[in-house]
Amino acid sequence: MKFGRYIAIAVVVIAAMVLVAAAVLLSTGQTVKAGDTVSVYYTGSFTNGTVFSSNFGQTPLNFTVGANQLISGFDQGVIGMQLDQNKTITIPPQEGYGYVNASRIMTVPANVFGVNSTKNITVGTGVTRIVNGLQEHGVITAVGSDNVTVDFNSPLAGKTLVFKIEVIAIHQS
Repeated sequence: MKFGRYIAIAVVVIAAMVLVAAAVLLSTGQTVKAGDTVSVYYTGSFTNGTVFSSNFGQTPLNFTVGANQLISGFDQGVIGMQLDQNKTITIPPQEGYGYVNASRIMTVPANVFGVNSTKNITVGTGVTRIVNGLQEHGVITAVGSDNVTVDFNSPLAGKTLVFKIEVIAIHQS
């Protein structure tokens, strides 16, 4: 009778261990797919290694894969990744911020800035304009005697980007 009791306890313990192992395998085997909401850490750099953005050790980036919340190369780059996986992806301009668009670079008279002279306007200064009710940010790239050139392209336009990504959470749809 005692022997049968030990067998029953052993069967229960083994069954519990199998369930725990199965749960661990399922949770670590999650793979990112379109529609999932994911949390990631990332470091973005240029091909020369210069880092332009990183959130490692900070608040994770949360987004829904395939919902056009990020540049397409990043969005597509996480598909197929697993929980706790690290990956480096290279994103060409057409899958990132696009190519530099010459029509977004404009030369305007200095008086647009409320001044009659360009002597107090400096290259590198950020400016904002409203187009169709939306704010657009640009940077002054040249200052002439009467005119100022402003580039409203993204600073990342025309660049190949390299991202190191770590998936830290997957909430499957």
